Amino acid sequence: MLISIDAHIPFPRSLVYATYRNNLTDLVPYMSKVRQIQFKSRQEQDGLLHLVHEWYGGANVPAVARAFLSEDLLNWTEESIWNNSEYTNTWHIRTHFFTEAVYCRGKNHFLEDDKGTVIQSRGELIIDPQQIKGTPQQLTAVIARIVENSLTKQITPNFQQMSQGVCEYLKKSQGGEMSRNNY
Repeated sequence: MLISIDAHIPFPRSLVYATYRNNLTDLVPYMSKVRQIQFKSRQEQDGLLHLVHEWYGGANVPAVARAFLSEDLLNWTEESIWNNSEYTNTWHIRTHFFTEAVYCRGKNHFLEDDKGTVIQSRGELIIDPQQIKGTPQQLTAVIARIVENSLTKQITPNFQQMSQGVCEYLKKSQGGEMSRNNY
């Protein structure tokens, strides 16, 4: 499945880009399907910034239902590479369930327009049924469809909510000093 999402944020590109890169953990309150984002690592190499974050989903899943779901179904690791000179971010999502079966990668372009910033997110989500272990062979295609549908229903709304959250976050921060995480 191809991922193609655009978002417009009425703030300068450099500010929007820096907010996504530096303040990701501050955006959790704006995303209904995310309980927490935890910073894991930062490495600068060859003019690129490599960041790793753990995402903990399921914020809007009732506690009773969460008791029956594996936490691994709701969590993932995001590895991202930020290219400041190009205003791009390349990302790779590694799910904590069916890790070998799920391929999810993409790239975000932060572009200027006359109204602020347009973020173009392009990527790909592929589920390989042959890599789903521990289930009867007859069920792997069905499980692959379920996993793909589940991830698809999370990726687009999370991106849209995060973009709306950046806009709200920047509106609030204009009145005072914007907090910066020093990863």
